[in-house]
Amino acid sequence: MYDAVRHGRSDYSEEQRQAWVPEPRSGVDWHNRLLTQKVLVADNMTTIVGFMSLAANGYIDFAYIRPATQSTGLFRRLFNEVEELAMQLSEKRLWVHASLMAQPAFTAMGFSIVREEVVELGGQSFQRYEMEKVLC
Repeated sequence: MYDAVRHGRSDYSEEQRQAWVPEPRSGVDWHNRLLTQKVLVADNMTTIVGFMSLAANGYIDFAYIRPATQSTGLFRRLFNEVEELAMQLSEKRLWVHASLMAQPAFTAMGFSIVREEVVELGGQSFQRYEMEKVLC
């Protein structure tokens, strides 16, 4: 997550990226947050190169791909696994708060924008999109 936000292509300023992810996530709070979700991880045998998570009610909480692995189809492969898992769990829809960079990828996966939002984090304002995909 840190590498994707801080070193990847971004439509956010450096100040916004520092506020979003000031340092790599770790510790009890991070561990406990991930424990409540289904987390799919992709690695290249030595390094985690991306992950995506499915939380309660079909919410995709995390979707991050390391910069060196972007544009390789990894986002699509992780999403396909998340979508399959959601269908096995009988979710009616998937939804996400997508960043400016993630919005095109989710659109390509069949998501529609529900609303544009501006949220505050660490003294910075961030434009993002609430998006959804209805599962049949």
